[in-house]
Amino acid sequence: MSLSTLDDWSSTILQHDPMQLYRAKRDRNHRSVSSKYNILGFISSGTYGRVYKAQSLEDEGTIHAIKKFKPDKEGDVVMYTGISQSAIREIALNREIDHENIVALKEVILEDKSIYMVFEYAEHDFLQVIHHHSQTLRSPITLTVLKSLTYQLLNGLIYLHASHILHRDLKPANILITSSGIIKIGDLGLARLIHEPLQPLFAGDKVVVTIWYRAPELLMGAKHYTKAIDCWAVGCVVAELVSLRPIFKGEEAKLDSKKNVPFQRDQLLKIFEVIGTPDEKDWPGVVDMPEYQSMKRLDHFQNRLADWCNSRMRSPLAYDLLRQLFIYDPDARLTAKDALQHKWFQDDPKPTWKYVSIPSPSRLHIQASPSSSNTHLTNPPPLSQRIRISRTPPNPPAQTHHTRRSSVHGT
Repeated sequence: MSLSTLDDWSSTILQHDPMQLYRAKRDRNHRSVSSKYNILGFISSGTYGRVYKAQSLEDEGTIHAIKKFKPDKEGDVVMYTGISQSAIREIALNREIDHENIVALKEVILEDKSIYMVFEYAEHDFLQVIHHHSQTLRSPITLTVLKSLTYQLLNGLIYLHASHILHRDLKPANILITSSGIIKIGDLGLARLIHEPLQPLFAGDKVVVTIWYRAPELLMGAKHYTKAIDCWAVGCVVAELVSLRPIFKGEEAKLDSKKNVPFQRDQLLKIFEVIGTPDEKDWPGVVDMPEYQSMKRLDHFQNRLADWCNSRMRSPLAYDLLRQLFIYDPDARLTAKDALQHKWFQDDPKPTWKYVSIPSPSRLHIQASPSSSNTHLTNPPPLSQRIRISRTPPNPPAQTHHTRRSSVHGT
C-alpha cells in the first residue's frame, strides 16, 4: 500500500470511526502478561484479588509480585463492569508515590478484561517474622532488629502522611521485608488521599483497619478520622513485634442482617484491660462519641501498660513510645514524625540501615507446572496450600518526597 493510499484509508477510517485507528495502534503495542512474565506460582488471595510470584522474561529474570484484581460480582454471577473504583484508586496512589520504604509499583497491564499490578517482590513480611520467632526459634526479636524495623516503618509512614495519604490498614501482614532487612509498606488497597488544610475523612463506605489494629475512635463510632489511626496501628504492630502476639486480640462482632456496624465490645475490652478505661480527662469529647453509652456499660479498668512493657521490654523509653502511640485522644497521639524523633531510637543499641540479619523462613510459593502457562492466574490452589505474600527493597532514612509514574500497558 502506497503512502498516499494509506493516507486515504486513514482519512476514510477517521470519518467513519475515529476510535478505530487508536484501537489499532493500541493493539499493536499491547503485550500480555504471559509475554512479559513467567508465572512461578500462586502466593496469596485477598479481598480485591490474587497475588502471584513471577519472573520477568526481559529484565534479567527479576522476580516480581503480580496482583490480579477480581472481577465484580452481581449475586453469584461474575460480571465485567469495567475498572472498579477501588482498583482505580489503588493504581492512582501507587503510581504517584516513590519512597524507599513503600512497595514500588512497576507497571499496570490490562488484558482480557483483567487488571494486573506488577510490584517489586520481597521475601518476607512482619507476620512471617513474628511467627518464625514465636513458633520456630521460640525467642524474641533482638532489640537492634526491633528498632530497625520500627524506624523504617515510621520512615515510610512519614512519607505517606506528608503526601496526605492515610494507609488505613497497617498490620504485620501488610508490612513487607526483604532478605536484607529493608522494610516496604505494602497493600494500599484501603488507602485514601486527604488534603491540606486537613479535613477529616468521612468513613462512609466501609469499616477500615483490621480489628486488632483499629484505633479507639473508630471503635467508638467516629465518622471522621485522621492520620492518628495509622499511628495507633503502628503502636499495635510494635507491641506485636515485642511480644510475638497481638496486644489487643479481640473478637470482631459481625455485621447484622441489616448491615449495621455493631458495637465492638470485645475489642474495646481488650484495649481497656491494658491501657485503662478512658474518661473525659484522657479523651476530651469521648462522652459525645456515638458508642459512649455502650462503653459505659463495660467493666472499668486501670492503665497497666507500664506493667505490660516492664515484663517484656524493660525499657522506660520503649514504654514512653508506646504510651504516646496509645493516647486515646487522636489530637494528642504521637505523630509518625515525632515518633521517629523519639529518644528510644537514640538510645543504644541504635537502629541500623546496614544489612540486618533477620531470622525468617525461606520464601515458599505454590509452583506452576511447566505446561500450565498462565492457567494459575485463574485457578489458584486450595486455601490450605496458600502462602502469604510479600514484595521488595529500599534504603536509608531520607524523607524523599518525590513522585514517579509507572508505565501502563494495554490502555
